[in-house]
Amino acid sequence: MAPPVVLVHGFGTSFELTWVHNGWVDLLADEGREVIGVDLLGHGEAPKPHDPDAYADLGERVRDVLPDGPVDAIGFSMGAKTLLRVAAAEPHRFRSLVVAGVGSNLFQSADRSVLIEAIRSGDDGGIPQLRYFAGLAELPGNDREALAACMSRDTHLLSSEQLAAITCPVLVVLGDQDMVAPAAPLVDALPDATYVELARTDHAKTPKSFEFIDAALEFLRGQDQPT
Repeated sequence: MAPPVVLVHGFGTSFELTWVHNGWVDLLADEGREVIGVDLLGHGEAPKPHDPDAYADLGERVRDVLPDGPVDAIGFSMGAKTLLRVAAAEPHRFRSLVVAGVGSNLFQSADRSVLIEAIRSGDDGGIPQLRYFAGLAELPGNDREALAACMSRDTHLLSSEQLAAITCPVLVVLGDQDMVAPAAPLVDALPDATYVELARTDHAKTPKSFEFIDAALEFLRGQDQPT
């Protein structure tokens, strides 16, 4: 019997907005798969503290819902980063991973102060990338201060050595217009990675991409085949 599928959303959204509204949960149910949804701290139905220190370990809410046996898991953007961090520390908890909306950004640090202010104030200065994040903060149920605190958290870059501990099969999915491209550094760091590029797709469009959904479902079916 196939294990549950854990779904982890990106920054500023939720399990409901990313996975339910875009049809993922229904499609996985059609495949006979049990779904475990996660709302990361500061998002969805999770608590929304305003202290950046509270967000030091986003993976805690993922680990809290993991069953005893290995699971398949799908994550987008911040959710993908969180899954990779959890899997690097506890690889035995996962049978397979699908990570989308992550690439070279996993290995690069950046000053996020302007981004944080855009999330807090809603003023994007006419800059498309800032507009995307400021717009996320306006989604129903979101708390600007909580999201700003989440973005302000101390983060530690994942290293190639850490990622090398993830020995399960990983599907890496990235839009050809995604701001976090290229995917090559991530793909190269993972021992068993398959890469799918989404045509004419940017970061925001990825979770609703039919090509992404089809690739992820096909990949999960492949994990059920005898080797």
